[in-house]
Amino acid sequence: MFVEREKLGEVTNQERRDATQPDSRIIGRVVGCDGSRATLAAFAAADAAANPGAWSVGRMISINLGSIRTVGLVYRVETPVEQWDDEGMVPIKVHVELVGEVRDQEGNKPLFDRGITVYPHVGAVAHRIRQRDLAAIYDLGGRETITIGHLSQDAAIAANIAIDTTLSRHFAVVGTTGVGKSTAVSLLIRKAVQARPELRVLILDPHNEFSAAFPNDSIRIDIKTLDLPFWLFQLEELVEVLYRGREPVGEEVDLLRELVPLAKHAYRSPQQTLVRRYGDAAGLTADTPVPYRIADVIRIIDERMGQLEAKNDRPIYRALRARIEAAVADPRYRFMFAPRMVDDNIHETVGRIFRIPHQGRPITCLDLSGLPSEVVNSVCAILGRLAFDVAVNSRGRLKLLVLCEEAHRYMPADPKLGFAPTRYALSRIAKEGRKYGCYLGVVTQRPGELDPTVLSQCSTVFAMRLANETDQDIVRSAIADSSASTLSFLSSMGQREAIAFGEGVATTMRMKFEELKPEELPMTDHGSADDPALDNDELQLHQLVQSMRSIDRSESIPFPGSPVRSMDLGAPERADNYPPFGAPRFGSRATERTSLEDRPSRRWDDDTLRRLYE
Repeated sequence: MFVEREKLGEVTNQERRDATQPDSRIIGRVVGCDGSRATLAAFAAADAAANPGAWSVGRMISINLGSIRTVGLVYRVETPVEQWDDEGMVPIKVHVELVGEVRDQEGNKPLFDRGITVYPHVGAVAHRIRQRDLAAIYDLGGRETITIGHLSQDAAIAANIAIDTTLSRHFAVVGTTGVGKSTAVSLLIRKAVQARPELRVLILDPHNEFSAAFPNDSIRIDIKTLDLPFWLFQLEELVEVLYRGREPVGEEVDLLRELVPLAKHAYRSPQQTLVRRYGDAAGLTADTPVPYRIADVIRIIDERMGQLEAKNDRPIYRALRARIEAAVADPRYRFMFAPRMVDDNIHETVGRIFRIPHQGRPITCLDLSGLPSEVVNSVCAILGRLAFDVAVNSRGRLKLLVLCEEAHRYMPADPKLGFAPTRYALSRIAKEGRKYGCYLGVVTQRPGELDPTVLSQCSTVFAMRLANETDQDIVRSAIADSSASTLSFLSSMGQREAIAFGEGVATTMRMKFEELKPEELPMTDHGSADDPALDNDELQLHQLVQSMRSIDRSESIPFPGSPVRSMDLGAPERADNYPPFGAPRFGSRATERTSLEDRPSRRWDDDTLRRLYE
């Protein structure tokens, strides 16, 4: 069925999509309407190439009601009979979801309104939507926008988002592995920084992907360059490090809660005698961000062990001391237990991580791939807490975006999983950060495993292809009912394609992200499954094992704040001498070993500790 547009009273020069478009198009008629959906009767040509995309799923159509044009989204197309006529026109039924209305303002400028005020009547004419009406649907009405791609239905129409609303009310990017989430996130950050040069961005990057995407706008911090003093850790975060993700022992945690404030008091008042009771360190708690020395904690443990009358309590002290020794001696924890970490360098730490001043590089890519798995949660908890505190104390003058890649790791839906301080720190940004200029970006491939409270706080969502039914249901629950049919395409969308919905867009929008230049793409330093395999002769077994261990035997550190002289961490000379492996730990003096390679890796023995702190 064809119709001349002039016969319908439409202005033809406003409707033509391009100069080659014919002055007629396929139309249909409304044969049913139930309030939110309508059914159209139309014909399909046997030669589909003659009218490509005329009645295809996912396209917007227009229903002419005089001064109002009702907009519908095609979500199903079928034939009433199971036959196909290769010679003529085949009748079809088109099911559409009613999205809103377009009406002309002064000067023939179209204006889109969500909701329906005049429902289509039976017999109303439906046709392919005009390009200017389609553009009006996604017009953000004067809000400052950035362009991140184009509409899937019409590449000539830009896909715009309201930058301030998207950032300040948090956003999420969800999609299965390999659909281009990292590329989309890189594009969003690049556009946001260009539009808001004062914005600082902290990326929690578990796979070291994003530093390559911003070579001129970011700094990369990894385990070798990260300085995060142990005294910035709250008690629960420090316990997570000491127990390496295992269930802590209550008696040891209570003891540590009592000892840390005493060590902090000793650091603040070095001239005074070391206090021995918790009440003497009034005003200080285990969570107060004040420097202290691990050496003082060990010293208090030793003193108390010597004063104990009951031998039953000594295992608690010994076990706690052993855990502290093991953590301090572990080279992987050098970023928090290095000797320089004792100094009050919080200004340098905060300034470097949060780019104050940014010096032309407002983005910090924190590479978490090299951190011990048992400490990642604590590090993320500290950074989330610091980000919120910095924003609050700046009184809104500092705008900070925390981008959390693989957010389901840190904020899982199951409250029994994950690390409570990390969940609390990031959830606090989601719930309260907007008031202080601290924003959250959530990226995940498993929205079904993400805390629904956090996802509900993200007012703008970019949903890319999702194959898992549970994940699709989570996204469906977050979208407006009037656009629910849009999400039926979640499992079949193409690369870089997404459905954007929420407050950052005018209405639910199926769009395709811009293609980035090769030098702007995120990537990883390690190889992928697509890389060619090396011959056996090219593999260096020694380097592989050394990389797996991530430990250089020549590098070891004393307790932070211990009276042992400073030393070159890479020098062969050592101030501490270990007894031979298997020798008695008590009452014997350690003997030197000539070869560091022959020296066994073991914790500090009691005799060595006693000599260090005498």
